[in-house]
Amino acid sequence: MGNDGGSIPKRRELVKEAARLPTTAELKATAHESSAHAWSTCPVSSAALDPENTVADASGRLYNYETILRCLMPSADSTTDEEGQDNNNNNNNNNNNNNNNNNNNNNKSQEAVEFARTGIRSLKDIVKLKFALRKGDSDKTQVRICPLSLKELGPGSRAVYIVPCGHVFTEIVMRELLAADGATADSVCTQCSEAFALRDMVPIVPENEADVEKCATRILELRTLGLTHNLKKDKSAGGEKKKKRKAAPDEGENGTKKSADKGAQEKKQKKSRDDISSRINNSMTASLTAKVLAEQDERNRQRKLAAAAR
Repeated sequence: MGNDGGSIPKRRELVKEAARLPTTAELKATAHESSAHAWSTCPVSSAALDPENTVADASGRLYNYETILRCLMPSADSTTDEEGQDNNNNNNNNNNNNNNNNNNNNNKSQEAVEFARTGIRSLKDIVKLKFALRKGDSDKTQVRICPLSLKELGPGSRAVYIVPCGHVFTEIVMRELLAADGATADSVCTQCSEAFALRDMVPIVPENEADVEKCATRILELRTLGLTHNLKKDKSAGGEKKKKRKAAPDEGENGTKKSADKGAQEKKQKKSRDDISSRINNSMTASLTAKVLAEQDERNRQRKLAAAAR
């Protein structure tokens, strides 16, 4: 090398660590990190989960209730976007406001993309969870625990929630209770005494393939029964459409009676929606819920008008 002190590097000096498969400890650490993120962060808004306003879908994923309500209102989002554009036109000299509006629009578009991946189409696809809470190390923090075993719920703890009441327990406690009672098909929630089927114990943030397959099997079973995740009737099922088509020829003589029955049903539905919004303590959440229900009513009315026009 010209006697300048240089040297030719060998392969073992360049390749210090050869390619290898991750060890079991590394895989467990990665899985624990992913589970901790799923237990603490809403995947749609990337905000911290509120223990008092957490909902779960049929796959056991956790979301903030207000985020789901906001994403279910496309009209409200479009109006806010139009207002943001008007503000940009009126305040061309204020660059800070323009940057803030652009960031808000980008966040909303990102939320819309993430929300589309969840598969949630209405409030029937989620269940509000009822966690037992206790104070954490500081007064402002709250820790989610199992009301029976008092064990902290989070990454590393196999937890389940019951549909439709939404109470959350550790899986091992529920298995022991069901074994002691000898329940094979149905049981009763220990917190609210509401009956539930064994299939309606949904795992939260499932990690193994067995739990994921269990959630998928439950979804298919409910669809065959014409039910949604929260065990309410699925109006989009094909069975009800066939019944309406068969009942269409018989509407000649009893048309006025059926229209009166429809009016009475709409009044009952409106009253039930008012009762739902009145039972929510948080005023902001109650207003968002009322807007979502009104939006769903408007969509149903437009679908009926389109079907009648055909």
